[in-house]
Amino acid sequence: MDANETGVLYARIVMTDAPIIFDRVLPLNLIANTVVFFVAARLYLLPLVSRIRPQQILVPILLLHSTRHLGMMFLTRGATYHGLPPEFAYPAAFGDLVTAILAFAAIPLVLRGSRLAKPMVWAFNIFGTVDLLVAITTGTIYNAVMAMGPAYWIPAFWVPLLLVTHYVTFVLLRAPWER
Repeated sequence: MDANETGVLYARIVMTDAPIIFDRVLPLNLIANTVVFFVAARLYLLPLVSRIRPQQILVPILLLHSTRHLGMMFLTRGATYHGLPPEFAYPAAFGDLVTAILAFAAIPLVLRGSRLAKPMVWAFNIFGTVDLLVAITTGTIYNAVMAMGPAYWIPAFWVPLLLVTHYVTFVLLRAPWER
């Protein structure tokens, strides 16, 4: 029996005996961490919008989103358990990859102050936000949490952080960039 089969067997045993409420921990993690990250953004990040150039806040956000290629682990054996619904896994993985590429491509445009920077950031932010909302929806519809395995930390921790930084990016996109 390999490690993946052992993990699946363990998950079946634990989940068979666990109360149904434990199947709902991911939504709790998602909501609670989104609230925590939103409060952090309101306290520490958004007050800076009126005092510094939006690009100074935006570049670190774009760098963070450039790591979304890690979403490809939804297609990797060992990072998830057998049975992760492909209806969730493929759109989530490739949506994250495209978002990472858009974010990384926007960085030099933002740093140079290119007139293409703002449209590129709009494209990244809309695509990336929709990608997360689609992943949350399809993950819920297809009960993907049951086979996420070690990749569980992505929707439990990273998705809330990414959602909040998308919100901050929308705020920055509405602010004037010439300072």
